[in-house]
Amino acid sequence: MSSQVRGGTRWKRFALVMVPSIAATAAVGVGLAQGALAASFSVSGQDFKVSADKLDGDDLLQYGSVAKGKGLDGKEAAHPVTISGFRRAEITNMCQSLVTPIPGLGPITMRLQTGNKGTPAVASNIYLDVAELDTDATFTDLDIGVAVGDAADKDHPTAPQANTVANGALFSQRAKKAVLTKVRQKAWATTAGTFTLPDLKLRLLSGDQPCYQDEK
Repeated sequence: MSSQVRGGTRWKRFALVMVPSIAATAAVGVGLAQGALAASFSVSGQDFKVSADKLDGDDLLQYGSVAKGKGLDGKEAAHPVTISGFRRAEITNMCQSLVTPIPGLGPITMRLQTGNKGTPAVASNIYLDVAELDTDATFTDLDIGVAVGDAADKDHPTAPQANTVANGALFSQRAKKAVLTKVRQKAWATTAGTFTLPDLKLRLLSGDQPCYQDEK
């Protein structure tokens, strides 16, 4: 079974619908409203952008959660996210950027690029906590509406990320393969068992120079 979708997650849509895509679909608003989900660690007060020409992932599991931490103002903050876990993922021409305002200097962009010289970046046991996503996606052997506590089995080895699910009856979806192209996403966190980054380049750039500009 295959499904192709293009779209992004927003606050209002998060509580209402479940639409397949990468690291991100809207889901489980009731659980979020009741505080039924918990983040695996405290996130920073800044999200970051990631772009890629292609993400080819095996054994996808997606479900809604909350990334908790502190904002840059020091106050408690909580962000609705879709957690996407992959047993293995290859990422072609990946860019990650973070723009930070520096007093006296203005915005400074930290930008990382990898996998753009014919060899993709490769991650194992990777989880992405995503708030927004735009992509073209194809899913193979897709199951929508699986209870997240029962989503992992011998045929679907990706289990929920530790300490991110408090109610195993909540909504999730899984697929044996997910291929995403023209990926544009905002995320609060990424974790991986291993992450191999060929031809890695890290640069600090003056001004606002993210991996992509938001659509107006």
